[in-house]
Amino acid sequence: MQTEKVRIDEVLEKEYKLTSWDHDIFHKVMEHWDGIAKPLDGMGQFEPMLAKIGAIQKTLEPRFDMGRLLVFCADNGVVAEGISQSPQEVTATCAKNIAAGQTAVGRMASLAGCQIRVYDVGINTRETLCNVIDEKVAHGTRDFYKEPAMDETQMRQALQCGLDAVYACKCDNLDYVCIGEMGIGNTTTSSAVAAALLQKKAEEVTGRGAGLDDVKLQKKIRVIQETIERCDLYQASATEVLAKVGGFDIAAMAGACMGAAIYEIPLILDGLISMVAALAAERLLPGSKDFLIASHASREPATIALIKELALAPVIYADMALGEGTGAMMLLPMLAMAKAVYDETNSFSDAGVETYHRYGDKI
Repeated sequence: MQTEKVRIDEVLEKEYKLTSWDHDIFHKVMEHWDGIAKPLDGMGQFEPMLAKIGAIQKTLEPRFDMGRLLVFCADNGVVAEGISQSPQEVTATCAKNIAAGQTAVGRMASLAGCQIRVYDVGINTRETLCNVIDEKVAHGTRDFYKEPAMDETQMRQALQCGLDAVYACKCDNLDYVCIGEMGIGNTTTSSAVAAALLQKKAEEVTGRGAGLDDVKLQKKIRVIQETIERCDLYQASATEVLAKVGGFDIAAMAGACMGAAIYEIPLILDGLISMVAALAAERLLPGSKDFLIASHASREPATIALIKELALAPVIYADMALGEGTGAMMLLPMLAMAKAVYDETNSFSDAGVETYHRYGDKI
C-alpha cells in the first residue's frame, strides 16, 4: 500500500504500478452473501459492490463509518459562447453555500454522516470564500472554442489537487471517499471530453445541462463538435483532451480517481461529470476504475456510454442531474442498509432453511 505522497509527474511520466485489490477477499465476501438466508443474489448489485469495497479495504467487514465528500469547484471560459443558462458568478455563490451545508448535498451529507470538503480549483473570483479550501489554479479556464482551456502545467496542478485530497483522506484513516463538483458550464466541458475520449459525435453525448432551450443546446453541440474537429481531438491523448477542452474541476476529480487507486481507498462517483473524470483517470492510469464505485446513472446522454466503457454498475436510476455529489450521498444509506443485511441476517442453518445452491447444483 502506498503511504508516501505521490506526485502527479511520477504517475504521468513513469509506468506507475498499481496494486490490485484483494480478489480472495472479494470471493470470501461473496461466499458470505451466499450463506445468508435469502435467495442467491437477492441483494442484486449491492452484493458485489460490498465485496469490491471489502476487497479494496482488505477486510471481510466492509466499513462505511467515516468518509468524506470532496467537491471541486471551478469556472469554465467556454460560457462566453452562450452555452449556459447561468452566469459564472453562480459558481462562487454555490461553493460558499455547499461549504456552509446549505445546499441539497449538505442536507444529504448530514443525514448520511459524511464530511464535506469544498475546493476552489479555479473559481473566477478574488473573494475569499469561507470554509472553501483555496487550491486555485487560475480564475477559470480559457474559452476552449477560441484557445486551449488550460496549459499542461495548469492541468497537472489540478490533477495534483485531487490526488492530494485523497491522500489526506487516507492519512485521516477514512473508510471511503466521494467526489462531486460545481462549475457553471461544466456539462459542456465534460461532454466535450466524453465525446473526444469515446470518439463519439457531440450530439450523441451532449445534453441540456441545467436546462438549456433547443437553440442553446444546438449551439452547445456545435461549439463542442467544431472544437474537437479543429483540434483533432479524436486522435489526441487524454492529457491533450483534458488541456484542450476540460475543466479544472474535471482534472481534479480525475486526480482523485487516480488517488483512490494509488492509496487504495474506495471512491464513490457521482454523475456524468465525475464519470468523465473517471474515464480520463483510467486513460491516464490504467486500472484506476477498479477502485471506483458508481452511485447513479445521470440523465445526461453520455452516461450510458461511460458506464459501459468503465464497466461500472450504478444502482440508482432516478433521472438525477443535480451534481455536487448528491448521487454519492444518495447511495450511502443504501450501502449501510446492505451492510446491515450482510452483518446481521441469519445464515441458512440459523434460520432452519436448507441452503440454496448455485445453478446446476441440486437444490
